[in-house]
Amino acid sequence: MGEKLSPSTGSTALPSKKSSPTSKKTSPSSSKDSKPKPMKRKSKEEKLNHLFGEPPVDVPIRERPPQKSVLVTYILWLFGGFFGLHHLYLHQDRRAFVWWCTLGGYFGIGWLSEIYQIPAMVRDANEDPRFIEEFREKLRQNKKPPFQTPRFLMGIMVGYLFGQVIMIAIPQEVFAGVDWTFLHWLIPLGVAIGVWTVGNMGREKGVFWHCLVASYAFYPLRYFVLDEAYWFTTMAACSAFAFDYCSKEWDLEVPKREKPMKRASIIVPCVLLYLSLWGCFFYFNGTITDSDGDEVPVHEAIHNFIKSPWWTDLKQTISDTIQFAQHNGWGEVWKQIIDSMDADGEQNAYKVLGVSPTASQTEITSVWRKLSREHHPDKVKDEKLRRAAQEKFMEIQQAYEVLSKIKSKRRQRNKKSNEDL
Repeated sequence: MGEKLSPSTGSTALPSKKSSPTSKKTSPSSSKDSKPKPMKRKSKEEKLNHLFGEPPVDVPIRERPPQKSVLVTYILWLFGGFFGLHHLYLHQDRRAFVWWCTLGGYFGIGWLSEIYQIPAMVRDANEDPRFIEEFREKLRQNKKPPFQTPRFLMGIMVGYLFGQVIMIAIPQEVFAGVDWTFLHWLIPLGVAIGVWTVGNMGREKGVFWHCLVASYAFYPLRYFVLDEAYWFTTMAACSAFAFDYCSKEWDLEVPKREKPMKRASIIVPCVLLYLSLWGCFFYFNGTITDSDGDEVPVHEAIHNFIKSPWWTDLKQTISDTIQFAQHNGWGEVWKQIIDSMDADGEQNAYKVLGVSPTASQTEITSVWRKLSREHHPDKVKDEKLRRAAQEKFMEIQQAYEVLSKIKSKRRQRNKKSNEDL
């Protein structure tokens, strides 16, 4: 079907190779008939046959892409669906990015709606013959993708979100001597990107410029409609409408299983760009409430923090640690860090008993007995003070117990120190 048929020859004899030269001449009318006819455009059915093969499609499992599991998809949907992990597993990177930005399709709405859609999504990813036949039937019945209210509303919401993120990331006040309000003309671009991203999910696609032109065409409404929610929603809705009725079409290309590095080279920059916009919002327009209840801009608070004595001392400590490590090695630095943490309680025990680390076990025992007699709870008659005396007495006993456990280690350490001297 759709192939160009060759003209019928009937009983007309073909000229032989030995025919006279005059037989090669043709009349003008015959030359017109011999012109090649233009190729007919392939029908939709032929395109489908070219992409998916002649129906019924019964592709052996070994010739299909690596098959995805419905069980694994449901597990990823349950534990990581708010961040689009199941869509990453199914190689639906655009949908995964949208789910990550909106926390599961606007706080779980899209996540819940997928509970019955996952088997069909897995068949799509596996190029299952059943899905391909269903997709064929949709193409036969609809010249372009039909209007879907959930998808249309999702395009409006994601476009609204992306536009809002750009708007709040722009400094509201003069920063570094520059008035950055001219960047507000990037807001329609963010709206169009959100609408276009949603519109190109799955087996549907469309060009970008339709929704971009619609966004910029309705952006001047902000100067006539003061309520931000109205003009912003109108702009996003018109952009989604333009994409749905002017751009949207079926995506007839067989999805490719891209390599992880290539996928990451696209997803990671998008994630970093989105996070950077939120970072700009917190840095330029965010505020911190101090102990007096006053609001301080975040960029001023960071600037003051860098100049604070605490940060100066911390930088000096880090610098001293690096210099010490260069001379003694990082192993010695780690040892000192562990010692400073006092994991075994040795340093605190010396402090409680009031003895030096070089004290012998006999000296420690003598001090322990003395302190135990002084702070024994039975000597305290006042009930209010007896509680504190009991705590102090228990602290002394614990300190002595700690030092008694490590007495052999302390003896060897003190002996080594005396030999070094």
